Amino acid sequence: MRISELATLAGVSTRTVRHYHHLGLLPEPERLANGYREYRLRDAVELARVRRLAELGLSLDEVRDVLADDQGRELREMLVELDADLAREQAAIADRRARLAALLAEADLHPDSTVSPEMAEVLRGLPTGSSTFAEFDRELLTLAATVSESAGRTELADLLRPLTEPEAYARGHVLIARLDELADADPDDPRVAVVARDLAAHLPDEMVSVMIASLDDPGTGQWQEALLRELPAAQAEVFQLLVTQLKERG
Repeated sequence: MRISELATLAGVSTRTVRHYHHLGLLPEPERLANGYREYRLRDAVELARVRRLAELGLSLDEVRDVLADDQGRELREMLVELDADLAREQAAIADRRARLAALLAEADLHPDSTVSPEMAEVLRGLPTGSSTFAEFDRELLTLAATVSESAGRTELADLLRPLTEPEAYARGHVLIARLDELADADPDDPRVAVVARDLAAHLPDEMVSVMIASLDDPGTGQWQEALLRELPAAQAEVFQLLVTQLKERG
């Protein structure tokens, strides 16, 4: 039979047959005097075998290894690994669907709701309102939560959770309002040092410890520089003074 007939019989394209020849997955018969290759039923059997293995999810390199193992040991090992991979994918899909279900159940769905459940819970408990600074702070927190590893996201949420307690929330709300008032102020405004001092006192000890420990990290320095460039001058001065005071507190 011709290559087109072989491909039709095995349910693949002629291009696939030629690709399998190129990879050494399917022996290539000698050409006849007329220049055509003459395929036999045995070739269709081999081609179907390659197709079945590929449809299971094996790569073509893995298929080649399996076909070279007459005893089938290679196939068993690969199928065990493939089954484990599929189980992990299935578990990941189940987790994603559960997360989607939780998001769809929210009445006030927002793009930032897609952070981790722990972080979403914390963000809901932090002051917002119409504050420009609060919105900026919220965006930075969602960025930090997104780029962190899974364990880091949990740690970040745990560090922020004390700030959602009623008394801390009230203090935070007032501090944010005072920061907003500095948006158009000069860096040497006397209020700057006072706000920096009160902000340092507002932060929980555990958060301060983590912040101080991270100051020598080059990545932290990049974040700090980017933050200061984004903030108005007086607010940037608040955070420069805050870092100094936290070092002294540490």
